[in-house]
Amino acid sequence: MPSYTDQTGREIKLAGIPTKIVSTVPSQTELLHYFGLEEEVIAITKFCIHPSIWFAEKLKVGGTKNLNLDLIRSLSPDLIISNKEENTREQIEELCQHYPVWVSDISDLGDACNMIARLGEITGKKEIAELLVNKIQKNFKSLTIPEERIRAAYLIWQKPYMVAGGDTFIDSMLQYAGYDNVFKDRLRYPTVSIGEIKNKKPATILLSSEPFPFKEKHVLDFRDMLPESKVRVVDGEMFSWYGSRLLQTPGYFELLKIDG
Repeated sequence: MPSYTDQTGREIKLAGIPTKIVSTVPSQTELLHYFGLEEEVIAITKFCIHPSIWFAEKLKVGGTKNLNLDLIRSLSPDLIISNKEENTREQIEELCQHYPVWVSDISDLGDACNMIARLGEITGKKEIAELLVNKIQKNFKSLTIPEERIRAAYLIWQKPYMVAGGDTFIDSMLQYAGYDNVFKDRLRYPTVSIGEIKNKKPATILLSSEPFPFKEKHVLDFRDMLPESKVRVVDGEMFSWYGSRLLQTPGYFELLKIDG
C-alpha cells in the first residue's frame, strides 16, 4: 500500500490511484481539472468556481471553512485534498480519522510547485504535473522584476480592513509583481485601520477582487481616504491561487506594469 507525506508532514496511505476524490480547495480543484481528473473528482466546495463546468455540475460539500462532513462521509472518498490555511483545522482532523486527507501548506512559489508535483504523483498524473511545473517555473523566470519595488498595501477585506502580511503566499507573489509589501512585518492577514495604512506610506493600494469583491466603486472611497496613494483593483486569483492558475500569473504581472 503506497504512502505519501503531505506538506504538513503527515503520512497518508492509499490502496492505489484514487478514484473518488473530494477537493476542498478552489485553486487545487482547478489543478485537478488540469490533470484531467473528470471522473475521479466526485465533489468540490461552493467556492470552487473554476472550471465553470465543474462548478455547474459537481456535487458541492459546503464551503472551505464550513464543510458538510455528513455529506462527505456518505461519499466514502478514497482521497480528500485540503489546505492548512483555507480549511478549518477541526474539520480536517475529524476527516483524517476516517479518510486519507492530503493537506497542502503553501507560502511561496516553491511550495506551490512542490504541491503540484506531489498531487500529480498521487493521482497518477506525474508526467502532466512535471510538465506543468516546468512551464510555471519558466514563465516566472522570464518575469522582469524592477530593482526598485513599489511600496504597496494589499487589502483582502473591508469592515474590518484586512491586509496580507509577510508570511503569506500573496506576499511572495507581490514580490514577483514588483511590489514591496508595507505590512510584511505582520503575520497572516491582520486587521488594520486607515490610519495604520496611511502611516505606512504606501505608494499603491491594491484592492483584491477576492475574498472580498472590491470593485472600481471602492477605488474612489480609498482615494478620498488616502489621497497620496495610487489605488487600483487587482485580480485576486492571480495573487492567491497556487495551482494551474500560476501559468497565467506572470503574464498578468507584466500587464500590471504596463498599465502602471
